[in-house]
Parts: sequence; structure tokens; C-alpha cells
Amino acid sequence: MPVSVKLPNEFQGIYKHIFKSNPEKGTMQLVIHELRRRLAEYRLMEKKLNNKYNMAFEEFKSKKMVEESGHSFEVEEDFCDWELALDGIDTINNELKKIAKYT
Repeated sequence: MPVSVKLPNEFQGIYKHIFKSNPEKGTMQLVIHELRRRLAEYRLMEKKLNNKYNMAFEEFKSKKMVEESGHSFEVEEDFCDWELALDGIDTINNELKKIAKYT
């Protein structure tokens, strides 16, 4: 179902200059670009944590690194961030698949 969004007239010119398209296509481009930006952010977070612990998340989890660290705040926070990054990667990849026909 299409969604209607009211934008101020000033946006018409911006869409034409920046996106070389109408507001509808420009908005789709904005959403796609934002999803890709977030995907890159999550992938970077995953890579940093892989490098920090020199292992993938599944190994980190199976080795019970949080428990091994005595439940240190840093390690627990990394666990949560890592899990968030992996979930975000999956979620955004699924969303990008849904809208692939528009790219």
C-alpha cells in the first residue's frame, strides 16, 4: 500500500538537484541509502569485535567469554553490541531484499 507524505515545496527543487528525480523516487533512494549506511555501520562494529577478540561471535559465545571475564562490564557490553550488530545485519539484509526491485 502506497504511503503519502506531505513535503514543503522547497523539497521539490532539492530532489531535482540532488537526486535528479521526483520526490517519490528520491525518497526511495534516501531509504535505500540509509539502510546501506546502517548496514555498513553494523558490519564495521562486527569486524571491530571480531578483531578485538580474534574470533567470531559464535565462538565468543560458545567459549562463554562473558562468564570467563567475571562478567566484566566491557565484555558484557561488547557481547550486547555484537549481538545487536549481527541482528541488525540480518534485519537490514532482509529489508533490502524486500525492496530490491526498486534499486
